[in-house]
Amino acid sequence: MIIQPRRRRALIGLALALLAEPAFAAAAPPPVLSPQDQATVQRALAYLQGVTTAQGHFVQTNPRGGSASGIFYLQRPGKARLDYDPPSGVTVASDGHVLTQVNRRLKTIQSAPLGFTPFALFLSSNIRLEKGVTITAVTHTAQGFSLTARRGRKTTQGQITFNFAAEPISLKGWSLTEPQGGTTVVRLTDFARSAPHPTAFFEPVLPPTPPPSEN
Repeated sequence: MIIQPRRRRALIGLALALLAEPAFAAAAPPPVLSPQDQATVQRALAYLQGVTTAQGHFVQTNPRGGSASGIFYLQRPGKARLDYDPPSGVTVASDGHVLTQVNRRLKTIQSAPLGFTPFALFLSSNIRLEKGVTITAVTHTAQGFSLTARRGRKTTQGQITFNFAAEPISLKGWSLTEPQGGTTVVRLTDFARSAPHPTAFFEPVLPPTPPPSEN
């Protein structure tokens, strides 16, 4: 089994890149949110808490401007899956414990504990902010609002921004920003509640192991 080199971690592998954490990360005090922003945060968390099974199409743009598309499946708590359209060959899946990216075309795999990724907030059984998550910004627009969050108070870990429509409230996508500054944007379309999937659906299908070479 070949581990994909860091420089080729494209697509949703950015979520794994956010695991990079310096030994001496700078700490910053959490921002003080206005009463309006606090109410917005609580509204968003209540909405996310109420979303159990859903799916929709997505379009993803990486820091270099390249794009990809596919279908996103959500089944809280803990489970999610992104199937990228051909010819990508990439599937990203969370089984509730590990976030894994499989590239069937390149026969590669990489994974990380779900709790160490930005998606832990989104997929946890109880979405709460007191468990190592800091909301760093609440941005209001004509169409809705965005919440920017990072794990803990370390400013060099990167961050995730969830984008919402306001009326009615719905998740429109997210942006992942690396510690080095590059941002990958995922935009959801027709994202709506759906029927549940079996547990095995969220367990990644690993690429086949090549047969041993003959000497």
